[in-house]
Amino acid sequence: MLVKDVMVTTVRTAKTDDSIRAVAATICTNKISGLPVIDEENRLLGIISEKDILNALLPSYSDFLEDPVRARDFLSMENSYREILSRTVGSLMTKRVFTVSSDELVMQAASRMALHRFRRIPVVEDGIYLVGIVSLGDIHKAIFKRELGIAD
Repeated sequence: MLVKDVMVTTVRTAKTDDSIRAVAATICTNKISGLPVIDEENRLLGIISEKDILNALLPSYSDFLEDPVRARDFLSMENSYREILSRTVGSLMTKRVFTVSSDELVMQAASRMALHRFRRIPVVEDGIYLVGIVSLGDIHKAIFKRELGIAD
């Protein structure tokens, strides 16, 4: 079975100049964990995820070295969320993105996701153009349906 047989082609995306507030709203209201970040030509530039947003609340290593007490002020971390919401996607997104092509075997995609501990991965054409997304759930459901002889 190939990735193109199970991938989702209607993908919610973000642009680098979108606000984190808009992305967080999309993530929360659609019950998804992140969005591929694309440019005007649909080229994949990165991923913005819940993890990226929440990590922005956490102190850096240098914060711990400079002021260890303040770096452990968890209430201040939580209260800094409002400031994070005003930032742009480009300032928080993960730029190193692992991808799969639509012609790869689904178990090859699943292996890549397992190796990197992802639950979903962008599907690209020509190495850069976003054409879909595939999740472990999509793969599992397709294999399960095939084994039970259930048609879509």
